[in-house]
Amino acid sequence: MAGKRDYYEVLGVNKNATDEELKKAYRKLAKKYHPDANPDNKKEAEAKFKEVNEAYETLSDPQKRKMYDQFGPDGPQGFGGAGGPFGGQGGYYSYSSSGFDGFSDFGDLGDIFSSFFGGGFGGRSASGRQSQGPRKGADLNLNIDITFEEAYLGVEKEISINRNEVCSTCKGTGAKPGTTVTKCTVCNGTGQVRQVQNTILGQMQTTRTCTNCHGTGEVIKEVCETCRGKGKIRKQTKIKVKIPAGIDDNQTVVLRGEGEPGEKGGTRGDLYITVRIKRNSIFTRKGNAVLCEIPITITQATLGAELEIPMVDGSKEKYKIPEATQTGTKFTIRNKGFKSLNSNAQGDFIFTVIVQTPKRLSKEQRDLLMQLAKTMNEQPPVKKRGLFG
Repeated sequence: MAGKRDYYEVLGVNKNATDEELKKAYRKLAKKYHPDANPDNKKEAEAKFKEVNEAYETLSDPQKRKMYDQFGPDGPQGFGGAGGPFGGQGGYYSYSSSGFDGFSDFGDLGDIFSSFFGGGFGGRSASGRQSQGPRKGADLNLNIDITFEEAYLGVEKEISINRNEVCSTCKGTGAKPGTTVTKCTVCNGTGQVRQVQNTILGQMQTTRTCTNCHGTGEVIKEVCETCRGKGKIRKQTKIKVKIPAGIDDNQTVVLRGEGEPGEKGGTRGDLYITVRIKRNSIFTRKGNAVLCEIPITITQATLGAELEIPMVDGSKEKYKIPEATQTGTKFTIRNKGFKSLNSNAQGDFIFTVIVQTPKRLSKEQRDLLMQLAKTMNEQPPVKKRGLFG
């Protein structure tokens, strides 16, 4: 290992070479030294070809290049032991869109191969990778706005969505009624065409979407006039959805089987409905508790009073507050809050009393308050003891 040539020298570039310069040098030398291009001197060409591959595999990787510049080819991780980008395995490689099978991503090697063979290494298309068996339809997402009261009580809503529906004329086949869909003879119904090419870098297998059936595996000779061979048509559909009592803002209701239709007999997708709750001028929510503020007069706060508290469902609850109630005091009515979605529990209704000072007084009211003031110490008593006793 100690006798290895400098990788920069192998590729004929300086130590400051850019990625593009490395790639260009590699292309040139890979063509020059490939064993198939040197039948009269195959053994020596194979050794040089391996050396070129090893040099480029190291220098094209930023992390490996950094380690090589610091430690050389026999550094702490032994760059020279892998046998180049092909790892010493035979000359047959199966190519997919994720790179060479069994290897990590080699970055721009795919670009180099494309430049050699005119794009012959195009990966499989999305349709080519998909199974030709039943596939579930796509899910759909929708937002819906409801009131605070509807979230409290639960509600049934009718919504409109645009989605694909199975064509009623051809029953989803895409073929004109009275005709049939035939299996593609080019790909034998797989939707993919595989090719094996002999190249200067070995034997390469490519997989491409069949151009005859466009990856479907089927051929329609006479298309349905209603859906034009798609098997589906776009429609606006109305659906009823039950929003459960107790649902919270931004929670989601899922309607199974109300999404896009499936393929090849697959089930429909699902419909995800995100619920947004409008603000309420009286009530707010904290967890499953309902909160609100109730204004009271000075006399109600002083003498105590029986109040009628409005509930979210429109009813009223009577509640007696004690005398000398201070503004900001909270009172709780049990089990009058939101229902829990996951149990039979129910939150509480919590109201805060706010004592309101009258802005306008009649002469009689003012005289009465003046008489009251004479009987009371209007100046709050000064505490003689310290803050903590």
